[in-house]
Amino acid sequence: MIADVSPGQPRWPSRRHRDRALKRDAVIRTAARAFSRGGFHQTSLDDIAAALGVTKPTVYYYVENKEQLLFECFQAGLEGIRAGLRQVEGSSLPAREKLDEVVRYYALAVASDFGWCMTRAEDQDLGPELGRHVKKLKAEIDRGIRRLIEEGIADGSIEPCDPKMTAFAMAGALNWIAHWYREGQPMTPAQVAERFVAFFGHGLLPRRRRSASQRA
Repeated sequence: MIADVSPGQPRWPSRRHRDRALKRDAVIRTAARAFSRGGFHQTSLDDIAAALGVTKPTVYYYVENKEQLLFECFQAGLEGIRAGLRQVEGSSLPAREKLDEVVRYYALAVASDFGWCMTRAEDQDLGPELGRHVKKLKAEIDRGIRRLIEEGIADGSIEPCDPKMTAFAMAGALNWIAHWYREGQPMTPAQVAERFVAFFGHGLLPRRRRSASQRA
């Protein structure tokens, strides 16, 4: 018998679907860690299966091949930054404060298990179709950051600057986290994020407010 569900009632995903999603996420996160440790080309699906304690056919149940696995790692990391942009969309806060929040999300994403795949695995390891999709997502993030900088210049919360070059400089500094940050360091990812928020926030303040803060 099919349960009676009214038109407006939400349909919750079945336990089977939830379990599959959790297991797929575990495969992707384990792959990201393996790629970070050994590099993409040197890491096989057998290595990832062994790390998970499963057989290689089990890995193939969740992804088609190693290329798709790398793409999923890229996408998982970039989604963290996109979530930050969505979080501040429509907010009434000054643009600089919205940018601070996006920087937090960005730094947390790069300091996560997916940071290496986001910034150090070459896009050419992906085929043309998946590579184009990654570039599209990166361009979306770049446009979002530039837009916040432009809004901040307009509302007076950010010193007038070149939005394009400023966005490039911020992204370059944030992406470099993946080159030096390792799990188990004295600073947590959240603490790293706050250091970057403080650094960018002070540097982007209009000169009159920066001078007042230095005198305080």
